Amino acid sequence: MTALAEPLLAHASRSLPRYTSYPTALGFKPAPDDTLTRSWLDAISPTDALSIYVHIPFCERLCWYCGCHTSVPNGYDRIAAFVGHLARELDLWADALPPHAGAAHVHFGGGSPNSLATADFTELMASIARRFMLRPGAEVAVELDPGHLDPDFARGLGAAGVTRASLGVQTFDPEVQRRVNRVQPFEGVEAAVGDTRRGGVEAINFDMMYGLPGQTPDNVATSMATALLLSPNRVALFGYAHVPWMKKHQAMIRAEDLADVAGRWNQAEAAEAVLLAHGYVRIGMDHYAHPGDPMVAELANGGLRRNFQGYTDDPAALLIGLGPSAISAFPQGFAQNASRVDHWAAALESDRLPVARQLATTDEDRLRAAAIERLMCDLEVDVGSLCREHGYAVSTLDEDLESVRALAADGLCTVSGRQIHVSPHISRLVRVVAACFDHQPSPPSARHSLAV
Repeated sequence: MTALAEPLLAHASRSLPRYTSYPTALGFKPAPDDTLTRSWLDAISPTDALSIYVHIPFCERLCWYCGCHTSVPNGYDRIAAFVGHLARELDLWADALPPHAGAAHVHFGGGSPNSLATADFTELMASIARRFMLRPGAEVAVELDPGHLDPDFARGLGAAGVTRASLGVQTFDPEVQRRVNRVQPFEGVEAAVGDTRRGGVEAINFDMMYGLPGQTPDNVATSMATALLLSPNRVALFGYAHVPWMKKHQAMIRAEDLADVAGRWNQAEAAEAVLLAHGYVRIGMDHYAHPGDPMVAELANGGLRRNFQGYTDDPAALLIGLGPSAISAFPQGFAQNASRVDHWAAALESDRLPVARQLATTDEDRLRAAAIERLMCDLEVDVGSLCREHGYAVSTLDEDLESVRALAADGLCTVSGRQIHVSPHISRLVRVVAACFDHQPSPPSARHSLAV
């Protein structure tokens, strides 16, 4: 394991965006209507492929660490009403689209998409495939809560068209599970994985966490080793963000039960050591993949991308977001749906796309977004070449490079001319380097997670 050197401790303690977009969602502005979004839709060409994200804002249980937009429905009536509105939204977006090249990627997130009834999920998937013209070989991914995964739902995923499933495992330590209200023994997760694979979904992802109450380097490493017994294709290793002032249920977790920044670093290092020892390839700052996974190939050829679902091999430049709080991305900017289910539903009942926030991007935004994405994905970027590719003078970002050089003095990266390189062994801190190219007004630091 690599110890966190003293000069890096202050950087690891910074609160920073995760840079799943640039500008980030905190820069979005209120949208008076859906006119701007529809103008961006009108600009889609017949050769443009789409990516579809569907947000399901319900869970069967509320985990105390959760930072997602979700709630517990206490019965199926609320979900059934939501499904009806979601079908209406799907039709509104599909009707607004000009001719395009079909959907190359579909991702169901939440919340827990397996809070839907099997029949509702299957019908929703069929509607997406029909209305957005699912392309041959498209990846269809779904996030699952393995502790509440109905075997019939799992075994029906492949037939519904799902090709990849991501299970929220987080930890196998029973005491840590108890402290975060997510009790799910290994045998239950093993059964969930088995049912999903028997249903025809061979690609399995696990989400794992560090920084939870009661976690130590030893029990984090043990949980990771236990998880790898089930041979996931990919593992995402996320640090818990403690923001009880934003997510009230996190008040159930006591701040004094959480490790400090150095402790969090040691937990992440312990988990990574297990992954690397088992042959997994490090992807960016927090993902790991089996050598045969398509994401590893995209990392090697420079095609790795980053969007609102994190690291991806999805090549589509256009993202349509369905459901409350979902974000759509276009070359011209971003549009975010209303977060409250009732506000989202009211827009749909008025036959409006439920866009509540938006941001038109500039050429300079797109240049900075490219620099940030390449750093986040490749851990390196030739800033001068990137400026030239975007039609700017090679010196355009030189002022930002001076900030990067200051970080290089602390060991965060190396700079040669206009080329930046972040060492893989400290890739967990790449957001600190990427932030040098972020010219958004600084929001309160409490809005973001720690760099580690």
